[in-house]
Amino acid sequence: MATPNKKLAESLEILRNLQDKQGLVAVKTAELSRTHRERLIRNGFLQEVAKGWYLASNPMESEGNSTTWYSSYCQFCSRYLEDKYGGEYCISAEQSIAMHAGNTRVPAQLVIRAPKAPNLVIQLLFNTSLFVMKSPLPLSGEVTFINGIRTLTLPSALIHCSKVMFERSPIEMRTVLTLVKDASEILGQLLEGSHTVIAGRLAGAFRNNGQERIADDIIKAMKSAGFSIREIDPFDSLPAIELSSLERSPYANRIRLMWNEMRTGVIKHFPGGPGLPQDPGKYIKSVDAIYVTDAYHSLSIEKYVVSIDLIEKVRCGEWNSTNNEEDRKQRDAMAARGYWQSSQAVKESIKKILQGGNPGTIARREHGDWYRELFSPSVTSGLLHPSDLAGYRTNQVYISQSRHVPMNKNAVRDAMPVLFELLEAEAHPAVRAVLGHFVFVYIHPYMDGNGRMARFLMNVMLASGGYPWTVIPVQERDTYMRAHEEASVNGNIVPFVIFIGELVKESLNGTPVAKVS
Repeated sequence: MATPNKKLAESLEILRNLQDKQGLVAVKTAELSRTHRERLIRNGFLQEVAKGWYLASNPMESEGNSTTWYSSYCQFCSRYLEDKYGGEYCISAEQSIAMHAGNTRVPAQLVIRAPKAPNLVIQLLFNTSLFVMKSPLPLSGEVTFINGIRTLTLPSALIHCSKVMFERSPIEMRTVLTLVKDASEILGQLLEGSHTVIAGRLAGAFRNNGQERIADDIIKAMKSAGFSIREIDPFDSLPAIELSSLERSPYANRIRLMWNEMRTGVIKHFPGGPGLPQDPGKYIKSVDAIYVTDAYHSLSIEKYVVSIDLIEKVRCGEWNSTNNEEDRKQRDAMAARGYWQSSQAVKESIKKILQGGNPGTIARREHGDWYRELFSPSVTSGLLHPSDLAGYRTNQVYISQSRHVPMNKNAVRDAMPVLFELLEAEAHPAVRAVLGHFVFVYIHPYMDGNGRMARFLMNVMLASGGYPWTVIPVQERDTYMRAHEEASVNGNIVPFVIFIGELVKESLNGTPVAKVS
């Protein structure tokens, strides 16, 4: 008789075959026998998402860990909807706009249009849901696929989205407008559908976005066809802005728009800075003095178990990866040594900034050095491959328990130059520090080390305004993560600004809250 372990292994093998051979993320009831299904559920390897539909899960994850669900969301919805409705569905115009705009967050509710659907809310995991509404579909030529989900094409989404979208989601709307290169992309549907009101609204939106030629062409074409049209700016409560329409993806302009919108909140809520230090040497000594505290908290935030003894051992040069086998194999020691090496490179960058160098330019040129130093001990010891030091990531990453899904690997190369361009042009050091940190993590350019790199970048930018090196305490990790999530998912930067600002204020007063425990 087979032992329980052998039976479980047999069930896992069947699940693996479903995933590997058929490429399935969503598993239907009919694809597993009742015995295997119940065994996998009982042992935590399968989780019910909706009635009759399951997702492979990790029993080692803590209860309430949403990472697997968020990372599988689009793949699950794609298969679930295709199975239910075939080609007879698409998502709403508003959510199509968000996807075209590069908004990668997992929506709280995905709105589905389908002719044969009931008006029904389908509850999924972690307070997400589908709202399936009975609705006719657009022509087949007006539908495309993004992340495996049937989505309205950009012209169709612009025509069918509500005018409220311009007020509630200006970043998404302005981003997708820059993806329209010529009025001809949208005029066919405007003319064929006699959409005079929508044409006037889109003309006003394009003009506000700095795309004068497209706005003029829409007006002229509609009038030439005999339509009476009145141009209205749906962004009338927002200042006009000019964005690049030459970008290959929506991500670059999305980063610019986020920065432009969020910087006001930073300036309003962040404490004023002392200005560039008159005594650079004294400032560098203060950075050295806080190193142990900073290393302890920054590494602990990333769940490394790092003792003060280990940090001191590394700093004093007593750690030896060549001759000491225990040091060589210890993952936490690799992280501590890398943090020490990286902090020295960061300190050299700060010295150049204190001498008057442009902070954004220096960060652009030298952040790769910080990253290589951060992970070179792990490569030397064999824990990582040499290729891991090559630069920006070449695979998709996910942030634990976050609804924000970082942009794809190709978009990283569009977005990172924009971040440094914004840092170079930004006059306010607090904006450079807070948004430099936030946008870096939002992009998530590396497979690992993004949090540590973002905190290094934040402190480099704080130095450019004379603010003291500021430590984010591990005890405040949950608050820190929640504030970042609020900015990433809902676009509300204020909690993050206030959180960082309070820590900086404590440092300015000489009573920092971060201590070594």
